[in-house]
Amino acid sequence: MLDKKGIAKRIAKELKDGYFVNLGIGIPTLVANYIPEGIEVEFQSENGVLGMGPFPFEGEEDADIINAGKQTITTMPGASFFDSAMSFSMIRGQHVDLTILGAMEVAENGDIANWKIPGKMVKGMGGAMDLVASAENIIVAMMHTNRAGQSKLLKECSLPLTGVNCVKKVVSNMAVMEITEKGFKLLERAPGVSVEEIQNATEGNLVIDGDIPEMMLD
Repeated sequence: MLDKKGIAKRIAKELKDGYFVNLGIGIPTLVANYIPEGIEVEFQSENGVLGMGPFPFEGEEDADIINAGKQTITTMPGASFFDSAMSFSMIRGQHVDLTILGAMEVAENGDIANWKIPGKMVKGMGGAMDLVASAENIIVAMMHTNRAGQSKLLKECSLPLTGVNCVKKVVSNMAVMEITEKGFKLLERAPGVSVEEIQNATEGNLVIDGDIPEMMLD
């Protein structure tokens, strides 16, 4: 199975030259550390940064330069800073080519729940609602199951929804799956993980078509 870094590394392979990409809080922020050689992408954060780089080395952090999750970040040459109104205009105007989000649950039809667990304190929706409403290409980075071993890839989400029928692809610690009309179509399996294990960990309908290759991370 993959760890969080492995998930981010696999998602980085989805980046294309010239993309403008928004990274959500959690695992998605790690994607900036694994940009494939030979391509240039611009990472955008809804708190008002365009041109984010990888995380800073210890001792080189600047507390004034942070992403939407309040993590210290680096910036690339030519990076710019602006207010949240400008940032959300970029998002709502569909100027972001790819949005990478974390999730608590994803349904087989592409619904996503990633902002609230009833009864628990949360800071708020943040930019998630705008991102899922405006983005045409959403990839979710998540663990396949919760700590109790229960599937987070469901027939229907049980938590309050962030967006409806909007997720295009899921990369978990076990697999890469595409959302289709028939459910989660299995595209790749993580190193050392069998198709049967993925099937047992997926509550929603899992579509298996032919031999499923193992992920290539390097």
